[in-house]
Amino acid sequence: MKNQMRSLHLLILVFLFSNPLAAGENHGDAKEPFAAENAAENNHAQEEGEMDEHGDEHGDEEENRVHLSPEQRRVAGIVVETLAARPVAKEIEAPGEVRLNAYASSQITPRIEAQIVKRHVRLGDQVTSEQPLVTLSSASMAEAQGAALVAAMEWRRVKKLGTQVVSAQHHVEARIAYQQAQAKLLAYGMTAKQAESLIDKTDVSAVDGSFTLLAPQAGTVIRDDFIVGKMVEPGELLFELTDESMLWVEAMVNPESVSELAVGAAARVLAGREWISGKVIQIHHTLDETTRTLGVRLEIPNPQDRLHPGQFVNARIQTGESDRAVVTLPLNAILRSPDGDWWVFVEEEPGEFAPQEVEIVRQLPEAAVIEGLAAGVRVVTRGAFFVQSELAKSGFEVHNH
Repeated sequence: MKNQMRSLHLLILVFLFSNPLAAGENHGDAKEPFAAENAAENNHAQEEGEMDEHGDEHGDEEENRVHLSPEQRRVAGIVVETLAARPVAKEIEAPGEVRLNAYASSQITPRIEAQIVKRHVRLGDQVTSEQPLVTLSSASMAEAQGAALVAAMEWRRVKKLGTQVVSAQHHVEARIAYQQAQAKLLAYGMTAKQAESLIDKTDVSAVDGSFTLLAPQAGTVIRDDFIVGKMVEPGELLFELTDESMLWVEAMVNPESVSELAVGAAARVLAGREWISGKVIQIHHTLDETTRTLGVRLEIPNPQDRLHPGQFVNARIQTGESDRAVVTLPLNAILRSPDGDWWVFVEEEPGEFAPQEVEIVRQLPEAAVIEGLAAGVRVVTRGAFFVQSELAKSGFEVHNH
């Protein structure tokens, strides 16, 4: 029995050693070829993925371009310029208020007590010099007109008779009386032409006390607070005229900065979204009691009536050139990207443009100081909006990285 059991054990051992898949120590060795094969396939797939990803990156870079033909650039008016650093003027920034140009404004008031008979212009009207504004009537004027006619008639008679018939004293008295009567008409509010016309006519019916106030200058009627029929006192304001083509801006400057300013220095104000250039014409010598600032008066042109007295503006006044050169670009060359950042279009190859983000450091008249591009780079300075439109058509989507 023992011999039979020993023979069975030997047979089992022979079977195990003759079949490697059945041996426990060889089981792992049997799997190694399959693991290596799987690893190779995984590595191959990973390499393909990296190639695809690499290919996508190249694709994104290629999409982030705009290719324009010479004809497209010509029709769109594309202008490309090489950036160059240059010094720009330093500026002092201060709040300001638009005011009337007092040197180009007039107030129309009666010189004697009178009644308003007729209005000839209204608020907002544009008037020319010596245009009729308002007709008044006054008993004092009627008396002065009558005296002027009498004096004029007497002076004509004396002159006609001559010094051989009329004594020298009477000749002088008649002349002085005429001149005084004429001067009173002017003092009461008639112009020299109106007085001469009245005297030349020698028409007694014209002595009714009426007279018309004329515009002393061309300008806009900005005040006419009265009604027809009202009795007005001497000095009472009837009209206010101003030439709005040139206005003042009172900039409130820190007294410590005034030493850097000079009369005649270039200045500009921001009205809405547009800068308007002007100059410094006066610097005050006393501080404002409320703000403790010093007033600097700017003279600013007012084309298209964009500025109005009482309007608050932001003023910038030049003090000299900057100590270092900076890169500037025209405002039309800087656009908003879809992400809301500022960007410009750089010419990388002739006819090939790519967007480049920049930062606006300071805004100048029609230009801006930027950072993010070095001097020597070629940038689209005109027609950037067309390039941006072509980029949008290509379906390029901007992302910040």
